[in-house]
Amino acid sequence: MADRTIIGLVILLNAIAAGVLYQRFHDHPQVQLLESKALELYHTLLPPKTPDRCGAIKWPAYVLVSDRVVFPDGVRPGAVYISGSKIVDVSENTTVDMPHVLNFKDAVISPGVIDVHIHLNEPGREEWEGISNGTRAAVSGGVTTVIDMPLNSNPVTTTLAQLEAKKARAKVKAFTHVGFWAGLVPENAANHTVLAELVAGGALGFKSFMCNSGINDFGNVGRQDIAAALPFLKARGLPFFVHAEVVSPVETDPAADPTAYATYMATRPPKFEQDAIRLLVELLDADATPAAPGFSVHIAHLADAGALDMIKAAQARHPITVETCAHYLTFAAEDVPNGQTQYKCAPPIRGSANRQRLITAVASGAIDLVSSDHSPAPPSLKATDTGNFLKAWGGISGAQYLLPASWTALEGAGVDLLGLARLLSEAPARLAGLAGRKGKLAPGYDADVVVWEPETRTNTSVALNLHTHKLSPYTDVPLKGKVLASVVGGELMALFGNTNKQPCGTLLLKRD
Repeated sequence: MADRTIIGLVILLNAIAAGVLYQRFHDHPQVQLLESKALELYHTLLPPKTPDRCGAIKWPAYVLVSDRVVFPDGVRPGAVYISGSKIVDVSENTTVDMPHVLNFKDAVISPGVIDVHIHLNEPGREEWEGISNGTRAAVSGGVTTVIDMPLNSNPVTTTLAQLEAKKARAKVKAFTHVGFWAGLVPENAANHTVLAELVAGGALGFKSFMCNSGINDFGNVGRQDIAAALPFLKARGLPFFVHAEVVSPVETDPAADPTAYATYMATRPPKFEQDAIRLLVELLDADATPAAPGFSVHIAHLADAGALDMIKAAQARHPITVETCAHYLTFAAEDVPNGQTQYKCAPPIRGSANRQRLITAVASGAIDLVSSDHSPAPPSLKATDTGNFLKAWGGISGAQYLLPASWTALEGAGVDLLGLARLLSEAPARLAGLAGRKGKLAPGYDADVVVWEPETRTNTSVALNLHTHKLSPYTDVPLKGKVLASVVGGELMALFGNTNKQPCGTLLLKRD
C-alpha cells in the first residue's frame, strides 16, 4: 500500500510541477484534498490553460515504466511512450529523459483487455445494465474495449436505425472503447441488403442464437437462416458469433428441487451444445462460398469440453474460433449453493472435471479467447426471492472481474503473462477486426493499457462492485490480479480503484 501511495503522490507532484490539473476521481478524499492544493499552486504559478485531454492526466505525452512490460514477444523491463491516443514507442530502456514519467515499479503493464462478449442493454433496458455503469465497471477491472451484444437492449440491434440509437448513446456515455455486434435473426438472415447496411453503419460482425434467446424480438435462427446468411458473411470476411445450443426434449424429474443447481443443469445437457456445433459444421461443409479473411464461425461461451474434439476436426476444413468465459474456468457445478441464482447462465456451468478440461484447452490454444459474457438482470428477474433456478434469468455479472478471474484460473495451468495477453487482448482484437491497432503494446497501436499486480488479491466485495446490480458469483471470491490503472486511448480512466468522472471512450465502427 505504501508503494501505491508513493506512486500516486509522485504522479500528483509531477502534475503540479508541470502546471497540469488532474480531474478528480470518484470518492477519494485524499486525492481530492491534495488536488485542491494543486489547484491553488497551479493558479499561482501559471495561467490557466484548456487541456485537450479527457482523462485524469492532462499531459499531451507521457511514459509508463515498469520492470514487467508485456512486449509482443515476452515480458521484460520497459517503457511505454504515449502521445495523444497512440503508443509511439515501446523501449527496453527504462532510463527515461522526459518530464512526465509514471514508474509502476514491478507491477505488470499489459495491453488493455478486450471483452468481446458483453451485454450493456441500452437503450431500453438500462435498468439491467447501462453503458455508463457497465463500461465504468469494466475499465476499473482493466478492460479498455468492449464489443456490445445486440440484445438485451430494447429494441434489439437488428436494423441500422437500432444500431444508430446504440451508437448515439455510447458516444457520450462510454468509459471504454465500444464496438458492436449486430443481430442476425430470421427476419434479416436472407436479406443481405439489411446486413450490408448494418456493416456500413459500423457493425463488426453478427450474433445469432440457435435456441430461445429469452428476448421475444430476438428470435433464434435455424438451418435455413444460417444457410442463407453464410454466403454474405464469408464473402465480406465477417465473424459469425453463435450461441450454439440446439434444444431438444429432455427427461427431467418434475419433483426435483428447483432451488438445486443440478435441477437446472439437467435441463440443458451437453448434447445441446454438441448438436448445435454439429449443425454448424454441416452447414459449413455444404456452403462453397470462398471465405474472405476475417470470417469465422465463432462458438460463443463454450461450456462443454466434450465438444472440443469435434471442433478440432472441423477446424482442419473451416475457419472456426472458440471462446469460453471466465465463469466456466472459475466455478464448478458441485460448488453452486442451493438457491444462489447468480450462478445461472446458459449454457450452464458444468462439473469440476469439465472445468479442468476447459482450462487445459485454453492453456493449449484449443480455445482462442476468454470473455465475460456479462449479462446481468435486476434481482426480481434473477428470482432472488425464491432461489428458483428454473425461473431465474440466465446471465452472469462479471465484466469487472474478467482479468483477475481468468488469471487466477489459468496461471496454474501454465499460462504466463504473455499468454494471458494473447487470450484477453490479442485474440479478441483479431476476432473483432481490430488487430492492426489494438491488442498489443507496440508503436502505432492505440494507447490502451492495463497496469496490474498478478500476485495481489483483488477486492471482490460488494462495496467495490461498480455494476448496476451487485449480485455476482464473484463476490468475495479470492481472485489474484489487482488492477492499479487503466488507460483508454491515452486517457487515464482508472487509478488505484478510482475512476475518472468523465467518459472518454470512443466508438469502433470499422474493421481493419
